[in-house]
Amino acid sequence: MIEKLNMTMLTDFYEITMANGYFKTGMANDTAYFDMFFRDIPDGGGFAIMAGVEQVAEYMQNLEFTDDDIEYLRKKDMFDSRFLEYLRNFRFVCDVWTVPEGTPIFPGEPIITVRGPVIQAQFVETMVLLLVNHQTLIATKANRIVRAAKGRGIMEFGTRRAHGVSAAVYGARAAYIGGCMGTACTVSDRDYGIDALGTMAHSWVQMYPDEDTAFRKYAEIYPDNCVLLVDTYNVLKSGVPAAIRVFRDMKPEKMGIRIDSGDVSYLTKQARKMLDDAGLQECTIVVSNSLDEYIIEDVIQQGACIDSFGVGERLITASSSPVFGGVYKLSALEKDGDMIPKMKISENIGKITNPGFKTLYRFYDKDSNQCKADLIALDEEPAPSGDEFEIFDPIAPWKRKTLRNFYVKNIRVQLFDKGKLVYKLPAVDEIRSYCARQVGDLWDEMLRFENPQTYYVDLSQRLYELKQEIIREHNR
Repeated sequence: MIEKLNMTMLTDFYEITMANGYFKTGMANDTAYFDMFFRDIPDGGGFAIMAGVEQVAEYMQNLEFTDDDIEYLRKKDMFDSRFLEYLRNFRFVCDVWTVPEGTPIFPGEPIITVRGPVIQAQFVETMVLLLVNHQTLIATKANRIVRAAKGRGIMEFGTRRAHGVSAAVYGARAAYIGGCMGTACTVSDRDYGIDALGTMAHSWVQMYPDEDTAFRKYAEIYPDNCVLLVDTYNVLKSGVPAAIRVFRDMKPEKMGIRIDSGDVSYLTKQARKMLDDAGLQECTIVVSNSLDEYIIEDVIQQGACIDSFGVGERLITASSSPVFGGVYKLSALEKDGDMIPKMKISENIGKITNPGFKTLYRFYDKDSNQCKADLIALDEEPAPSGDEFEIFDPIAPWKRKTLRNFYVKNIRVQLFDKGKLVYKLPAVDEIRSYCARQVGDLWDEMLRFENPQTYYVDLSQRLYELKQEIIREHNR
């Protein structure tokens, strides 16, 4: 029997060596602020989709060092014995803020902030990044694919191609958040209520003397949902004709065919004509086979007759842009009741961070409710108000636009208060619906796959001045 993995120890080793160092230098209980943010949107897209918060919450609620963990660390012969006793009595007491799952997010924004004893706020870095980077990547890819399908259903079919067990399970969850209608991953249905979907493999057809026999056996067992795989031998010469005979004879309540190879534009148009000529207009056509948003967009433009798509490896691995580069950086320390802002300064402009304890405001148009821009501000700053607000392009600061007729929301919520979960985690169905609404609030120009409109994410004047002051101090 495989023992349950201890997630507390699923960390980069330097998190533990630093924790030991903070303990030995008397810094263990100093308050630190860390931000998670990302620098680039996968696939050159207009936005990403936040995901993975529920798993972050579960991880933080269950942080615990077991006797086996302590013994393992003791045998390394490099950790202070008092530090090991501290770990034995470890209790998570940090405050955490997050952008809710399903929210469109943009580079540079503090999507998660952790505040608490430096030894704890630093330690959770690895798992926060692991969980959010992965699920945000897959949710973002899924949303692109769903948008390409223009209302046709997308089924996540990638379990066998995922990069490991948790990637399959959490990937299915993230794909559902991004808009997929269901998954082939059965355990994701059991654990998250995401509809498990699937039909048959080619081996089912090959088990019988011919397609007709194989299809009839399947229709007998599943008369309420009979979707037949018609490309084991020849789609148009044998597969579709056999399916038509079975559907006419057995009249299943719900019927469909699936094509998993070949030129799906040509094959689906021919199959649709054959089905319609046979009086089977209600029979649906499902297509799979190495699909992504670009192929789906192309075949729809070519007039393919497809009702839904099964998307596997290119979704579950986000193969066209397989890394979500979220990072976790120190932004402030508290000393004797005073906050000391911290920032990383680099010759690489993209790696310069934003200092201080921050929050995130989103501007919406009062008439259309569409998103106008975001503002990263210091936490104590009130939400912008008034008739006008000038905001700058983050890439080209000389570009600016004046916002009018707007209202503002703080789009972050508090997840933990002194280690206690204070946010009601929504069900995955709620997150999926919320995501669809949020993406619907974006301008159409931002939804393009190629050269999407840049979304403005500006710094408040106070935060900008603080950042410049710190840079000047380091350059003296």
